[in-house]
Amino acid sequence: MTGTKVRVEFDDAEVFSQVKKGSLKALRRAGAYVRKSARNAVSRSSKASSPGTPPHTRRGLLKRSILFGVEKNRMAVVIGPAKKFIGISMTAHEFGGMYRRRKYPKRPLMGPALVKTAPALPKLWADSVKP
Repeated sequence: MTGTKVRVEFDDAEVFSQVKKGSLKALRRAGAYVRKSARNAVSRSSKASSPGTPPHTRRGLLKRSILFGVEKNRMAVVIGPAKKFIGISMTAHEFGGMYRRRKYPKRPLMGPALVKTAPALPKLWADSVKP
């Protein structure tokens, strides 16, 4: 046997930086994936959707209003209809309730989209940390 010495250097700050960078990229992918699923669930129709199914859009505004954004400080992604484009009407659709003195039945969109895509989300983090 030979007297071999091994020295291992470990830069934990660099590892943490790479993990954060990879997680942000995976969060963006997850946000886009859930958004795409929600947009695909909305169909265009002049008639209202039946209770319990995703709402319909007349001119496509609901589909275009579904956005996502990554919060870097919290390492979180927010996905849903933008209040700026569609107002608060989607709250009445998602959870059921009153909007402009009209009662809306529950027509969830974002909850089912997340449940549908949840099994595939962990795969988006695979190989996210590069050496």
